[in-house]
Amino acid sequence: MLKIKDLRVSYGGIEAVKGISLTVPEGSIVTLIGANGAGKSTTLRSICGLEKPQSGEISYFGENIAGQPTDVIVSKGITLVPEGRRVFPDLTVYENLKIGAYLRKDAEIAKDVDWVYDLFPRLKERSWQMAGTLSGGEQQMLAVGRALMSRPKLMMMDEPSLGLAPLIVQGIFDIIKEIHKQGVTILLIEQNANLALRAADYGYVLETGNITMEGTGSELLNDERVKAAYLGKKKK
Repeated sequence: MLKIKDLRVSYGGIEAVKGISLTVPEGSIVTLIGANGAGKSTTLRSICGLEKPQSGEISYFGENIAGQPTDVIVSKGITLVPEGRRVFPDLTVYENLKIGAYLRKDAEIAKDVDWVYDLFPRLKERSWQMAGTLSGGEQQMLAVGRALMSRPKLMMMDEPSLGLAPLIVQGIFDIIKEIHKQGVTILLIEQNANLALRAADYGYVLETGNITMEGTGSELLNDERVKAAYLGKKKK
């Protein structure tokens, strides 16, 4: 589905992503883990057209989409749930969801709003509430729901658990798994490496712009270097 080859992205002469290559097979959950500043968010922003790569290929179903406008990329079936949720605080829950479908011209938008409400009953209860008055967990639900309104084939999620209570985090991951079951491929950045790797089919470790390790979720969970660096477990 998605293949990245030798991707390089720079900010003001500083190379943030240093020639990485990775693959996201259709129907999978793939995670990127790494410390802050490793280049994870930059990678996602490059895929969805918010950052222009210096070089490299971003192949989506065989088409190189590197550098294409974001609206064109969204129309092809790629969407991003950004770090920090980024809901529109002065619009209602319902209006935020409708914005997620802004490129669509079909007659099934109302049906998909109902689908999102089925996934997130709390949002239905707060349909006409201003998004800025929602709790952090509810805003994250709304950010995910808004992204789903574009009917993505590939959903990218940037730190969905950031700032949320542990009980809410588990609920968000349950929803990620449910969305995946319904046919959406997931590319996930997550600070909680334990949860991310348990959910993922495959994972990559990104350090200072380079991929230093990769493997199945279970392989990385059991890797002593990953345990020491990201799972809070010291090497014996």
